[in-house]
Amino acid sequence: MAIKTKENHLKFNTKWEYASAPESKDHIELKDQYELFIGGEFVKPKKGKYFPTINPATGKKIASIAEASQEDVDKAVKAARTAYDKYWSKMPAKERAKYIYRIARMLQERAREFAVIETMDGGKAIRESKSVDIPLAAAHFFYYAGWADKLDYAFPNRNPKPLGVAGQVIPWNFPLLMAAWKIAPALATGNTVVLKPAETTSLTALKLAELIQEAGLPPGVVNIVTGAGATGAAIVNHPDINKIAFTGSTNVGKIIQKAIAGTDKKATLELGGKAANIILEDATIDQAVEGIINGIYFNQGHVCCAGSRLFVQESVEDIVIKKLKARMETLIIGDPLDKNTDIGAINSSEQLKTIKKYIKIGKTEADFYESSCPIPSNGGFWCKPTLFTNTSQSHRIVQEEIFGPVLAVQSFRTIEEVLEKANNTYYGLSAGVWTDKGSKIFRMTSKLRAGVIWANTYNKFDPTSPFGGFKESGFGREGGLHGLAPYLKLN
Repeated sequence: MAIKTKENHLKFNTKWEYASAPESKDHIELKDQYELFIGGEFVKPKKGKYFPTINPATGKKIASIAEASQEDVDKAVKAARTAYDKYWSKMPAKERAKYIYRIARMLQERAREFAVIETMDGGKAIRESKSVDIPLAAAHFFYYAGWADKLDYAFPNRNPKPLGVAGQVIPWNFPLLMAAWKIAPALATGNTVVLKPAETTSLTALKLAELIQEAGLPPGVVNIVTGAGATGAAIVNHPDINKIAFTGSTNVGKIIQKAIAGTDKKATLELGGKAANIILEDATIDQAVEGIINGIYFNQGHVCCAGSRLFVQESVEDIVIKKLKARMETLIIGDPLDKNTDIGAINSSEQLKTIKKYIKIGKTEADFYESSCPIPSNGGFWCKPTLFTNTSQSHRIVQEEIFGPVLAVQSFRTIEEVLEKANNTYYGLSAGVWTDKGSKIFRMTSKLRAGVIWANTYNKFDPTSPFGGFKESGFGREGGLHGLAPYLKLN
């Protein structure tokens, strides 16, 4: 039952109090301790070290995770090389496709379990895990299963061949989806994998390892080693790795580039972003405001393509800001497992400290506004949706990636002006344009220096569509036909 408690003259003018609707945890299986997944088996780390994974909504430990050393990484790479040489690269493509398809189906069947674990470990709202992360992860395995036996058609007259062993390092913001983005095309093209998930969100990758084991994938084809930066560095620097796929910060991406310089390792890097979301005066304002909310707040700003820079045409700036503030007041921050929750917990205490640091900086640079919505006081990591207005290009909150629910707003008069401002950044991962005119969409999207540009929507993904950036947002593409090429030798 919902009770109306507040209203004003704007649309999005009603705030409701909802009865609690928590997602059940009765159907999930979690261990107290997780080992490394190497050669088709779960094995203890050589040095016997473990670290805790924390529920960011409570601050409490969920499980202990094995910390892989250089020796463990070496064992995983050897297992991947053996699997590649003995059977995976020699297996008929249609047989490889069957395994990938089986993983997709099993993931689909266990979607609810994976969604709950993703939310517990990462802090994102359950409705996002259930409606976006897990279905998209399964869709990527389905999609690339279909390509496995069609590589000659995808790259005619190029004689496509696998590279060998792929080392993959993924971030904490989309743990299972990032794993699927990387594992699925690697397997479809005949490569084997050593994957390292983020240390704060390893659980769904390890549950995926259990699923892979159940699916009967030949041992060593996929190996999952957990740990922090040293583990990732051991993968990047291993001499028997043929390909590096990394999603994460620009600074780490630069370190990886230096590490593999002079080697024959191929690489794709999907790095940071500071996306421009642009509202023109002829846009449908209510639709645009909802898109802005979706682009920065529903995901806590925890996506590299988050629309963290908002540009609003001067003639509609006032109404957009008013509607945006009113919509922010309706957002619910709370238990990520509650189906009513719009905004879950920040992934870690370290990330929350970073966000708060930037909010403090922003208060000295621009006008500050945050939602008045209450936040839990249960020891979790929480941050209210935050809005900065009257910002300028020189402000740090405009130029630097924050990775939190922090939106910086600027106004503009002409399309030429906003294009110059939008492109005035080190990054170039994504952008959004809101307008009623198709001609303006084509004009602007052809001049925005971003790898992915949405028109009258935001943060929509599909396995058939490539994703990647320009400039310091990295190079290479994941997803679609483009996502196959980085895992192939094309003669």
